[in-house]
Amino acid sequence: MSTENTSKKNKGEGSNTSLMRYMGLATQFFVSIGVGLWVGSKLDKYFSFGVPVLIWVLPLLIVVSSLIKIIIDTNKKKK
Repeated sequence: MSTENTSKKNKGEGSNTSLMRYMGLATQFFVSIGVGLWVGSKLDKYFSFGVPVLIWVLPLLIVVSSLIKIIIDTNKKKK
């Protein structure tokens, strides 16, 4: 019985580690989008563009780069 408990405990720990890893990636993703929006709005006001260019461009660049990073991070093979 002790081996069953140990294997169940190890499976639970692995799933918790994966869950925390993905939650961390999601948090990074959403915080970086928020920062990009804030910086874009401040830069648009500073340069006084008629059309809010940077509030669209910066978050778009952040989303693309974050998705590439997430794909690379999640496709790493475990040793």
